[in-house]
Amino acid sequence: MIIQCPACATKYVVPDAAVGVEGRTVRCAKCRESWFQEGPALDLADREDVAVEPAAPPPSPPPPPGAPASQETVENDVAPPPDGPSASAWRDEVRPPRAQQPVDYGDPPHSHFDHEPPFRPRRNWLKVWTWAGAIFAVVAAALIVAVSYWGLPDWVPVERPTFAAGEPDLQLDFPQQQQERRQLPNGTEFFGASGTITNVGTVTRTIPTILIVLRDSRDRIVYSWEVPPPQRTLAPGETVTVNEAVTDFPRSARAVQIGWKPE
Repeated sequence: MIIQCPACATKYVVPDAAVGVEGRTVRCAKCRESWFQEGPALDLADREDVAVEPAAPPPSPPPPPGAPASQETVENDVAPPPDGPSASAWRDEVRPPRAQQPVDYGDPPHSHFDHEPPFRPRRNWLKVWTWAGAIFAVVAAALIVAVSYWGLPDWVPVERPTFAAGEPDLQLDFPQQQQERRQLPNGTEFFGASGTITNVGTVTRTIPTILIVLRDSRDRIVYSWEVPPPQRTLAPGETVTVNEAVTDFPRSARAVQIGWKPE
């Protein structure tokens, strides 16, 4: 159909479907005049198939006089007519171009070397072994100092000397004939030992504690006890006598050993 601007008499050729049966508000591209354009006359049978267009928004104010006219197309702000070949052509011709949407290229490819929390750094085995060696050295040094000062604990399964090393200048003498073992009238076992300690040196010596050990026929220790010295020091050439007796020891005892108590 052909429509004509009532203000400047500019004519436009538009498809019938662009205006619709009910008509619509259009605007002149030359003088910017807006008016309501009646739709083409149709039979009643055809009106049932025509979709009703929504009401047009209020017209925009006309441009100032003397504004240059663009190409001979009708501008509008109304939704496009129903789908069809003519409606598609009208939409492409009349509606302004849409703003270009940004292109989404997706996330960049992930790299296994990228830092991501929590980031687990590579383990430095040289540093780990260095720290382990330092800790072991400290613990070993502490154990050596503790054993040197307090000795090995009783629960350590190592063989320990029964007696201490001989004391310098101190001579311990317990003859076999001066050791007595007998049974008392009440059935109690009695053992008595007698001996001497002599300082054969030239300086005064401190007398350590004496240890008496009883062993069975398999050389196992079955009984032992400590004997404190009669005096703590012994002058050069001086001798002191030690007499000691004990009862209620095991009947399996067969031999006796006498020496200095280990520290």
